[in-house]
Amino acid sequence: MPDYRAPLRDMQFILTELAGLEAVSRLPGCEEATPDLVGAILEEAGKFAAGVLGPINRQGDEQGCRLEADGRVRTPEGWQAAYNQFRDAGWIGLSLPQEYGGQGLPKLVSTPVWEMWFSTNMAFTMLPQLNVSQAEALHIAASDEQKETWLHKVVSGEWASTMNLTEPQAGSDLAATRARAEPAADGSYRLFGQKIFISYGEHELTPNIVHLVLARLPDAPAGVKGLSLFIVPKYLVNADGSLGEHNDVRCISIEHKMGIHGSPTCTMSYGDKGGAVGYLIGQPNRGLETMFIMMNEARFGVGVQGAGLAERAYQFALDYARERVQGRDAVSGEAGKPILHHPDVKRMLLSMRARVMAMRALLYTAASWFDIAHHHPDAEVAAKHRRYVDLLMPVAKGWCTEVGNEVCDDAIQVFGGMGFVEETGIAQFFRDARIITIYEGTTGIQGNDLVGRKILREGGATLRELIADLGASVLQLKEDEQLGEIADGFAEGVDALEEATDWMLANGKDQLADVLAGAVPFLHLLGTVCGGWQLARAAQAARRRLVAGEGDAEYLASLVELARFYIATIGPQAAANAAVVREAGGALTRFAESAF
Repeated sequence: MPDYRAPLRDMQFILTELAGLEAVSRLPGCEEATPDLVGAILEEAGKFAAGVLGPINRQGDEQGCRLEADGRVRTPEGWQAAYNQFRDAGWIGLSLPQEYGGQGLPKLVSTPVWEMWFSTNMAFTMLPQLNVSQAEALHIAASDEQKETWLHKVVSGEWASTMNLTEPQAGSDLAATRARAEPAADGSYRLFGQKIFISYGEHELTPNIVHLVLARLPDAPAGVKGLSLFIVPKYLVNADGSLGEHNDVRCISIEHKMGIHGSPTCTMSYGDKGGAVGYLIGQPNRGLETMFIMMNEARFGVGVQGAGLAERAYQFALDYARERVQGRDAVSGEAGKPILHHPDVKRMLLSMRARVMAMRALLYTAASWFDIAHHHPDAEVAAKHRRYVDLLMPVAKGWCTEVGNEVCDDAIQVFGGMGFVEETGIAQFFRDARIITIYEGTTGIQGNDLVGRKILREGGATLRELIADLGASVLQLKEDEQLGEIADGFAEGVDALEEATDWMLANGKDQLADVLAGAVPFLHLLGTVCGGWQLARAAQAARRRLVAGEGDAEYLASLVELARFYIATIGPQAAANAAVVREAGGALTRFAESAF
């Protein structure tokens, strides 16, 4: 199994040339993100990924987790030592508030770091990612007393975190939630119910686990407007901060899954012995608003998982294609050459690299938008970037995970028959990646969110704003005659996006079913165009540096060619998806359900 190579050159290029690291480092509160510090962080994170997380990934897949008779969940060998190192190094708090023990660095800095960890060991990295998501929610919604009790431990990683939404009868339909919370005399609550699909709901890696649980109060209204959010710890906490008795919460089973075997996916039971002690976060019946803070953080992180797994699969496939000798060269007829010389294999690998770079650039750029929205002193500038984050969150999650799956699938194809053999290791990435289009909201949910909540609800205002920016990029590209092909192909994608947007807005009120039938194709359309946008910007930046005589000329020229390849081979999918958006809805809605 080849060693992981952190793609630091690509990461640094995107950070400096596309995502605006220098501008982000000038924002109030982000001044410590100097190029030297960021470079050192990325290098150390790459070493940790390759040296600590990567070596235990395979054994985690093979060993999996087990639920013992006493209700404890055992994680794979090496997990505890790796977590101890991860915690002690302070990695969890990289972008979390300094007042609670974090380092307070921009999201733009932490995003490539998490990508490296997801590349090398996704099942393990899901655990600390939950801490980051929960810390964001607690920081915004918890009381000062709750922050003092829980947030320091979550940020440091001393205690682990989970979020508990899904129930056996309520998958993505949270309105069907039945878990209940009853007020207690001491001001706390007693929770009763079951939650399923809870990642790291039980394990031995930390002395305590802080569960965030959605439940209903006795007088709660029906639907999602009646959900409240509670802190429910595995162990109760005494007044002096020490751990007390075991709370009335337990894991009653773990799932036997297709992938991410090293991550225990638990069914949790609350209140079997009189009620699990919980503490209300924020206002009653407003829990879903707070949970969405955690879910949005998690959804962005899942998008990063897509890029990370795709990068690792690409590295596996490239190494194999360089070593595997088979067949004759299709042009010269020469034998004894690696399969990388076969045009179709080269096509697959170049397509993988192009899509990985497009995802990475889009995610890093979105991370910088997070930072600008949070830190920029100009309220109007901050608001624009917040709108862009909100608009493209479904794309970051939905499109990047779908593309991540495609890249992992292509990697198996490069291996040929050996890709279907577990011993080569490539199959694990395909199996691990399959979940990312599903959890934290399926691609269909992301598509509906994009079209319904993000576009139709506001009459397409933010999307039109983005399309104007895309059009401006087309004009900038045309200023360099060497980028003419890229500009023309990218312009076709922007036109397809605008036409599909016009159609959706014109029909969203009277033909909503038809519009929603094309929601996922529209998500792919927007993702494809935004990915092309980022690679076009990369080509433009590379050209500037080439003309100035700066940097590695061969590498910079390859970025220009990569953009050309993407626009020529992946870009046309935009027009195809636009056609599906306009035409497929009617055919779908006319097809009778009884005819299936």
